[in-house]
Amino acid sequence: MPRYAKSPTRNSTILITMIGLCIGPSVHVIGDIGAHSIGRKIPVPRPDHPGNVFLDTESVWVRIPPNASPKCQTWRVLDDRGQTIRSGPLPKQNDPPNPLVNLGQMPIGWYRMEFLDAQQNCLHWTTAAVLHRLSAPTPQDSPICVDSATAWFARDHVEDQERLASLAALAGVNWVRDRLKWRELEPEPGAFNPADTTYDSSALIQHRQGLKILQVFHSTPDWAWQPELDGPHPSGRFPRDLRHLYRFCRALTRRFQGQVQAWEPWNEANVSTFGGHTVDAMCSLQKAAYLGFKAGDPHSTVCWNAYTTTPTQRHTQGLRENEAGSYFDVYSLHSYDWAHSYKTLWAPARQAAGGKPIWVTEADRGLKYTGPEPWRDLSQENALRKARYLAQSYASSLYAGSTRHFHFILGHYTESHNHVQFGLLRKDMSPQPAYVALAALGRLLAGARCLGRWSIPDEAHAQVYAFRAKPDGCEQDVLVAWAERDVDWAQRDQTQASFRLPASWPVKAVYDYLGRPLGDMPETLTGEALFIVLDAGQTKAVPITQQPASTPQQDQVCPIVLQAQIPRNLEVKITPLPWSQGYEYRLPVNEPYCLQLMAYNFSDKTATGTIRIRKLPADWQLDQRQWQLSLEPMQQQAFTCTLTLPAAQDGSLRLSGDFGAQGRTALACRIQTP
Repeated sequence: MPRYAKSPTRNSTILITMIGLCIGPSVHVIGDIGAHSIGRKIPVPRPDHPGNVFLDTESVWVRIPPNASPKCQTWRVLDDRGQTIRSGPLPKQNDPPNPLVNLGQMPIGWYRMEFLDAQQNCLHWTTAAVLHRLSAPTPQDSPICVDSATAWFARDHVEDQERLASLAALAGVNWVRDRLKWRELEPEPGAFNPADTTYDSSALIQHRQGLKILQVFHSTPDWAWQPELDGPHPSGRFPRDLRHLYRFCRALTRRFQGQVQAWEPWNEANVSTFGGHTVDAMCSLQKAAYLGFKAGDPHSTVCWNAYTTTPTQRHTQGLRENEAGSYFDVYSLHSYDWAHSYKTLWAPARQAAGGKPIWVTEADRGLKYTGPEPWRDLSQENALRKARYLAQSYASSLYAGSTRHFHFILGHYTESHNHVQFGLLRKDMSPQPAYVALAALGRLLAGARCLGRWSIPDEAHAQVYAFRAKPDGCEQDVLVAWAERDVDWAQRDQTQASFRLPASWPVKAVYDYLGRPLGDMPETLTGEALFIVLDAGQTKAVPITQQPASTPQQDQVCPIVLQAQIPRNLEVKITPLPWSQGYEYRLPVNEPYCLQLMAYNFSDKTATGTIRIRKLPADWQLDQRQWQLSLEPMQQQAFTCTLTLPAAQDGSLRLSGDFGAQGRTALACRIQTP
């Protein structure tokens, strides 16, 4: 999908006339689906300190970049305020190549190191970071995650995979999200490459670093194309024969068992970038993938094939009509809207989740780069804006109902068509300020569960969210607080709000947006988030208004999957809401159309049953409304009907299949008329 577009500014600030915590929309979770307890230690940096990232217990050194000009004579280190922290002369030219500059022990923070000529002009620069050494391993249920795409950024480069995994672990993240390509694991039907690909090394390396892995793929190998239905170049399209997908998913969970804990069977399938699929196609794919993943490893966590753009009621309705809610453990979505809109915009997603956990597996709000090629750096002003925004995004997401939030993205990633930079790291893995902000979240919201929002009378722009978390390994209440209006980047960081905690709340510690300890409790909130640590249970002193949790559903999985086989040229894009996207079928009116449907049996037993038309608009005409099918294990069987639509009557064709002991299955296709 286009990663950055201006969306309408929406005011989702909640005004409450009395001080009180208000629990945000939530999902009913029985246990922690996807916890997957794994071995985990307190991470320590690699000896080579990739990216110039150090712990506050270490002496900091920075290697002089090999492309630094010979005219450079001195160096200086600036903090995020632009204050000079250290300075000194560079080693002489006859010293060893690429000598080190030893900065000594430095406090937590982000730093810009400049190399200057005799006139104090900056000729070259790099960055460094000092993080707090974690006091305890990252909790197994921590919501702080990141999209790392390690196999993508460090393709066939084990050393760089090690470096990226180390940097993710040092930041205290729980889960990382990676990528793989189907055709590179299964180049021919049923013929898999040996377990020595970039995806195998990436998974093993990240697993050894104590990182849980969510894996995604979003393309089909050439041998699975059906050009008669999808055209010659169906970029991002699903395989038409879902048996290919089932077998691949089953092979994946067997191959990566114990290393990859969760799976998304596609990425952003509702938008044109990744195929532009209809809801029913997404549901049929989801069912086949779920059955395949679970056949390979029943304990794997299966996510929804991640939805993106503004969640719509139309998508949620399609998911429910297709009865697809039993075929995922976690509902995944992507959001590139402003954090202040999450709670309002995600209402359809909370309904689609049906009481199951919500993971936001990509999120950001892109900023345009200004730096020269190939660096494509953000301006320092924008880099700091992004760092300030990070805590706002994570805290707002957890309040809006998510239980895992993955920032997009760890590595250096840009999009040329809109000049947007997303990475938390620069091209050489040196840190953006937002990487240090991520580490502050990883430490101070470790294992966090959102308790609610504290609304301050007469301070509409103050945002204060309460969490039960384990900063430094101890269970505490943690407030994340800032002040901001619902505005775009250029107008941000210009808002303040008066702020004072109740006298009955003794503060144990206060940290700024980079995780630096503050001596005194500020009385004014700004765009730079504060992390305020209180005794566990302290926020119970304030009345809490709870909103009802969504009703959990009872899962009923059926191995019989139904699918519509309608050519791609009969699909049209729809935008039910601003900054949303989906696809529906458009069929000619008053012309009989032969609708081809498929049934699959993904069980090891013969399945016999009846498929009936469950619901049909009154004026639609069908020549057949019932089919008797008998399916052998892994058999695909077609059944057809002739459909005639009257003019100007959109609607859904809904089918239901009853296969006795095998269960009940459903298919619902939304069809438009011209």
